Amino acid sequence: MERTELQWLEDLITCHDKVRGELDRLDRYYEGEQELSYMAPELQAELEENVRQVVINWPRLVVDSVEERLDVVGFRFPGQAEADEELWRIWKANDLSVQSQQGQLDALIMKRAYVVVGTNEDDERTPLVTVESAQDMYADHDPRTRKVAAAVKRWEDGEGQDKVEHATLYLPEATIWWVKKDGTWEEDTDNPRDDHELGVVPVEVLANRTRLKKRGGVSELADVIPLSDAACKIATDMMVSAEYHATPRRAAFGFGEEDFVDEQGRKISAWSRIAGRIWATEKTKKDGADVVQFPEADLKNFHSTINQLAQLVASLAGLPPHFLGQTTANPASADAIRSAESRLVKRAERKQGSWGGTWERVMRLVLRIRDGEWSDDARALETIWRDASTPTVAQAADAAVKKHQAKIVPLRQTREDLGYTQAQIRRMEEQDEEDAQNALRRLAAGDVTPLFGTKPQPQPDEALPEADHGDAA
Repeated sequence: MERTELQWLEDLITCHDKVRGELDRLDRYYEGEQELSYMAPELQAELEENVRQVVINWPRLVVDSVEERLDVVGFRFPGQAEADEELWRIWKANDLSVQSQQGQLDALIMKRAYVVVGTNEDDERTPLVTVESAQDMYADHDPRTRKVAAAVKRWEDGEGQDKVEHATLYLPEATIWWVKKDGTWEEDTDNPRDDHELGVVPVEVLANRTRLKKRGGVSELADVIPLSDAACKIATDMMVSAEYHATPRRAAFGFGEEDFVDEQGRKISAWSRIAGRIWATEKTKKDGADVVQFPEADLKNFHSTINQLAQLVASLAGLPPHFLGQTTANPASADAIRSAESRLVKRAERKQGSWGGTWERVMRLVLRIRDGEWSDDARALETIWRDASTPTVAQAADAAVKKHQAKIVPLRQTREDLGYTQAQIRRMEEQDEEDAQNALRRLAAGDVTPLFGTKPQPQPDEALPEADHGDAA
């Protein structure tokens, strides 16, 4: 039986409420605000005032290391040699150079993010594109087509008793705004519905590491969180040991409270005694007084445990060892660094392939809303990404130039491989055209310098040594 609009709204909100707690937990891990694990609650309560949790934020390192290699630089239609200027204009007008990075970051952390496309009442030629957090949106997929069947976005206005809940329901034929009044959802009369009749939901999902049975994606932190919890526990234990055991402990025999006073005769604090300030007393060993010092604790066992956990994180996340502080006495060569980054680069390229398809579908929706019809050329639209690897400038230039000289790639592609933007490439091509026109004018005037170059200047003869005529007879 087909669901009504209200049933769609209530079902999607129910599903969203079920996953919100897990999304919030993943967000806290990225921000380094997770609770301490692997410690007895009684001990944690006792130490709470003296020792704070030490957070080793490996989750952020793992996510940022991948996200930093995911930069969209343009879109290309089939048969075109360069990126399309109009699509890039719409991309920049919607601030998607920033929003896309934020959405991809959230997808890595919280499994997915959402991209919504709609009409722009201020500029009909520039449809509105926004990137939304999974904490605010939820989408349901059609089991047959695997496309989005419906989606909901939720937000609140006001605080306390004045708080008002709002929602937007996205369906293939309409977008409807709702407001909650007296516990019941009603259509928002201040925002009339949009019967766009697109035939598809104007929402795309940026899902991370999707699987056939997990269309909603998997967090990049799934493998790292247990190891991060263990490292935070070990680091916190190390600080507890530094507080109570790393400082040499002393036992004083034959003393009373009256012996622990300062020069004015005032009692000193317990911490002053522990910290090892100078004690003075008139008592001697004959009076039964004695002080014994115990050896301090060695913290190296904590260091080795944290290093072992770091190696496990590096292997699971595909990070080079030096990302987690694993260094050797001899610095790694450039080839060794590139080899260590190969898994990380491959992971980034996989995500470029997956999310490139998502951004292409977004731009097809943009063209549909702008033009009122689907573009056949946009079906083969290509997303252009910045190179995910990190070669040196000299290596990249050498490889690009050799490919061009061997006539494997044209000059424009060579410049794209070197990382120049489309605007920079156009300025280069304009300069190339201007130089070519100047050369033709010089040839027409009889100047053959553009063909053969400047004539080499003769070098002055070296001064010959004066002849030695010997002494006069």
